[in-house]
Amino acid sequence: MNLTSLSRKQSVNLLLTVLEIVAPVFLLAAVGFAWVKMGFDYRIEFVTRLAMTLSVPCLIFVSLMQTEIEPDALTTVSLAAIAAYGLVTIGCYLFVLIGRLDVRTFLAPLIMGNTGNLGLPLALFAFGDEGLGYAVVIFAIMAIYSFTAGVWLVSGGGSLMKVVKEPLVGATILGALFLWQDWKTPRFLTNSLDLIGQMAIPMMLITLGVAVARLKTQGVVRAIVLSVAKALLCIASAAAAGIWMELTSVALAVLVLQVSTPVAVTSYLLAAKYEADADAVAGLVVVSTLLSVVYIPLTLAFLI
Repeated sequence: MNLTSLSRKQSVNLLLTVLEIVAPVFLLAAVGFAWVKMGFDYRIEFVTRLAMTLSVPCLIFVSLMQTEIEPDALTTVSLAAIAAYGLVTIGCYLFVLIGRLDVRTFLAPLIMGNTGNLGLPLALFAFGDEGLGYAVVIFAIMAIYSFTAGVWLVSGGGSLMKVVKEPLVGATILGALFLWQDWKTPRFLTNSLDLIGQMAIPMMLITLGVAVARLKTQGVVRAIVLSVAKALLCIASAAAAGIWMELTSVALAVLVLQVSTPVAVTSYLLAAKYEADADAVAGLVVVSTLLSVVYIPLTLAFLI
């Protein structure tokens, strides 16, 4: 088999993997969509509170605690990720200002990507255990950023106490501490927390589908424009930061992959919790995830 055939086979396999990972997102969202269209009651406020207060914090804590990563990979990749997200933040802020968009609604979702549910498995498939290790470092940094500064942005600023009191923030910082110190909770507690955390993703996706059922055409058009702009900005920012920090080829590729992942479902839940325009964020989640089926394989094919 020649190099061209091998590369083509890798690209096809990568595309199939992306589809396999993304398909459940749309199938579970379709459940919520159909539920609303059939006229059944769905209390978003209750589901959002349950997910954001209990289930998602457990998911984040256990994911960080159970990750195995080499200490020498932390510093360089962490600094590169911080630099990349700094560039993305500046670019997105300017874009929101130029477009006269609501900062509370759009800024945090445009910055934060789905580095957990989508980025981690893709990094493992494309680059093996080494890639997964780098991806987890970037995921931890994004999670801390998302559930501190991100929560502050969506909640409309004000007192930092509302950020400190957010269960997601405590879970992320505690999980990062356990990762850094290589601590583990007792097995019975880990299993319990893991079981609670497993509720998060299905609940988030079904709730997303409920919101999508109320989307208007105008929201979809705007979501397409913003999703394309986000992808281009994130890819460019991550590549610039990685090259500047002189990352290895695998670390650079994983950084670009993670930073350029589509809008996370948790962005929708935060918007719903803090009464931003949750429907607009739902449109961003759906459209950016759909576009990622195209641009992520193309980006990885170039990087590989």
